[in-house]
Amino acid sequence: MKKFSELTEEEVLALAITLEEEDERVYADFAAGLRETFPDTAAVLDGMGAEESEHRRRLTELFKHKFGDHIPLIRRQDVRGFVQRKPVWLVRPLGIDKVRKFASAMEKETKIFYEKAAARAGDVDVRRLLDDLALAERAHEHNAEHLANVHLGEAALESEASAERRLYALQIVQPGLAGLMDGSVSTLAPVFAAAAATQDSWQAFLVGLAASLGAGISMGFAEALSDDGSLTGRGHPWIRGGVCGVMTTLGGIGHTLPFLIGNYHMAIMAALVVVVLELAAITWIRSKYMDTPMVSAALQVVLGGVLVFLTGIAIGSS
Repeated sequence: MKKFSELTEEEVLALAITLEEEDERVYADFAAGLRETFPDTAAVLDGMGAEESEHRRRLTELFKHKFGDHIPLIRRQDVRGFVQRKPVWLVRPLGIDKVRKFASAMEKETKIFYEKAAARAGDVDVRRLLDDLALAERAHEHNAEHLANVHLGEAALESEASAERRLYALQIVQPGLAGLMDGSVSTLAPVFAAAAATQDSWQAFLVGLAASLGAGISMGFAEALSDDGSLTGRGHPWIRGGVCGVMTTLGGIGHTLPFLIGNYHMAIMAALVVVVLELAAITWIRSKYMDTPMVSAALQVVLGGVLVFLTGIAIGSS
């Protein structure tokens, strides 16, 4: 790797051309990844990419005028001091806030590069162009705001926020809620059956722990293997499966932990309180994120929980 101070003016211009080309392609990838769900933000990114293309054209013209047609390949990884970029633009689905933050950091880094390059340029034409581009990068954020005003009106912003909420509900809340419901409800029967049959808190705890972990592993794999998310838009399968598996385990562990209390009757009472809290949490989540009326959600969740609980008690007492 070379130090930035060791670069010649020819190498600085070649590096600037590469940087502008990379930024242009990053913006194009961002726009392509967001166009279907966030078309207005994609239009903003298209405009920013067009500016980078114009910067590259001006740099290329100056380079050929000064140094000839051959432009050496010098990349950011060949020069010390550049931040290594994580390929966020390759991730699908793209997060709109992450894209905006990445673009802001990218523009700031490019602005600093042009300022330092202009400060050490000896050729008048090179220094003038680098100064112009530094000013352009400083103004790029303002240009983006202008594009946002054109493309992202109040209605568009609300539409994109609504789409973001739908994606979050589809990719995170839905698998998490499915896991929480399965873990909270399905483990009630074995935990309370073991408690009623043995009258031993520790034995009930072991059964609950095994049931929770087993259900978490099973639900996690089932969710991850259900589809790859490419057509449904439900996100990366293993992230979705991980969320579902963890929430399933937590749903069962919640009413299992009280059985660490040595006194059996106290443990039963504490576990029942936790069950009520779990069912209330599930009802609230379904109402808030899944557009289920509160009364309807409460009836569905409580009815299912009570039936499973009574099944466990009946089997354990027989």
